[in-house]
Formats: sequence, C-alpha cells, structure tokens
Amino acid sequence: MDTQDLRRLANAIRRRDLQAVFEAGAGHIGGEMSVIDILTALYFHVLRVDPENPQDPTRDRFVLSKGHTACALYVVLAEKGFIPKDEIKTFLKPHSRLNGHPNRTKVPGVETNTGPLGHGLPVAVGMALAAKLDNASWRTFVVTGDGEMQEGSNWEAIASAAQYKLDNLTLIIDHNRLQQGARLAETNNLAPFPPKLEPFGWAVEEIDGHDMDQIVAALSPEKVVPGKPRCIVAHTNKGNGISFMSDNVAWHHKVPNAEQYKQAMAELEEANQ
Repeated sequence: MDTQDLRRLANAIRRRDLQAVFEAGAGHIGGEMSVIDILTALYFHVLRVDPENPQDPTRDRFVLSKGHTACALYVVLAEKGFIPKDEIKTFLKPHSRLNGHPNRTKVPGVETNTGPLGHGLPVAVGMALAAKLDNASWRTFVVTGDGEMQEGSNWEAIASAAQYKLDNLTLIIDHNRLQQGARLAETNNLAPFPPKLEPFGWAVEEIDGHDMDQIVAALSPEKVVPGKPRCIVAHTNKGNGISFMSDNVAWHHKVPNAEQYKQAMAELEEANQ
C-alpha cells in the first residue's frame, strides 16, 4: 500500500474501533486512536506476516506492549485476515477471545500476552536475541506507551538490547504525553526520550506519529544502524481524529454516549473524504 491508501485504511480502522468500543461499553479509545496509524503502517507496509500461517518461523514479530489498546490491534488483525472481521462485534462479550488485553493462546497473530505495563519490551528483546542466535533475518517490533516507559523493566531491556547489539529490534514509543489520569509531565516525566536512549547505544529518531509518510520512512529497513537497536519516538495525540477526545486525559478509559458517538463517527467519516 502507498501512504495515501494507508491513511484511508487507518481512518477506516478508527471508525471500526470506535464502533466496537461504543457497542462493548468499555475500552481504551484514546490510546487506540493515537496508535492506529502506527499499527496500520506496520501490518500493511512493513511486517512480513502471513495470516494463513501465523506461526511461520520466518515471520517478523510484533508486540503491543501497551496491551490495553487491544481493540485497535484486533481490528487491524481482522483487516489483515488473521481473524474474521465479523468477530470484532464480540469484543469484551462473554466467552469472546477478544479480551481487553491480547492473548497469544487465543488470538492468531498475537505474539505474547500483554497488559501489565513494562513487559512487552523485555519479551521483544528476547525475541530479537533469539533471531540473532539463530542467524535469522526476521525482525522484531514493539510499541510501548510513553507513560509505560516509567517502568524500570523497560530500561533494563534497553540496556540489554544495546549490550547484544540488537539491530533487528525496533521500539516505537507512542508519545501522546498522557497516561491514565494525568499528563506525563505531572507524574514522572521522561521526555525528551532521545537524550536518555542514545547514551545506552540506541539509534533514535523522532517523528510525527500521525504522518504516514514519516511513519513509513522511519520503519524502512534502510534506517537500521548496524549494531544498534532502533527507537522511533512517535509524537501522537490521544484521541486523534476526534475533536473532543484529542489530547484529553479523560478519554484514556471512557466510552462515548450516543450523541458523542454520532459526532465522533461523523468527524472520522469527514476526514476520509
């Protein structure tokens, strides 16, 4: 897909995600809107994955460390063909495999269970190291939240990735400046991230996380620096694409009412024209 097609698809994914959260009466809509452009670029332009063979040993690996945005991942997986599109309507329903956090044993395409923050990057480091030990060419990508980067386990993983020169690993920080209940600047502000990651031996780039051209360019294999793990700091907006949700901490875990849902859907549909 070219970047124009990716933008259109990301907007369609936003609309389906919004519908799923509204119908389920629960979800993490704000963080889902901030990460959807990144997920779309990964699954439809970058990752070497096959929905017909989700356990292909040569596949690229993707870990959604900010697992509370699982609904966005499910919609992307459905669009890619890993699960039926019609299954999205079961999100959070009794006995559905589409839980509030992704489950590797239930959902094809999910590489590891996530939810407790600070676990995804350490697992991804292990995956990337395994590929190095096997002299395999597949790559590992992981998306974390910026609030999640406050977890000490992430910094241990960052040190280990540099020690083992894991240039087959890409960390994408969804830097929407908000976490549950507060702004990052009001809690434990780690921004700016590049001056903290670069001394560990990482190659770091900052981009607009809603500019599809910048996302695709940053994820290009040509950007890999030999011997250095890579970090993309993606500047995003929580609730992106929906006026009353954008950059609003209240929408970390909140469901729109019928009037808000109608307005949000109209704004997303207008943006696609």
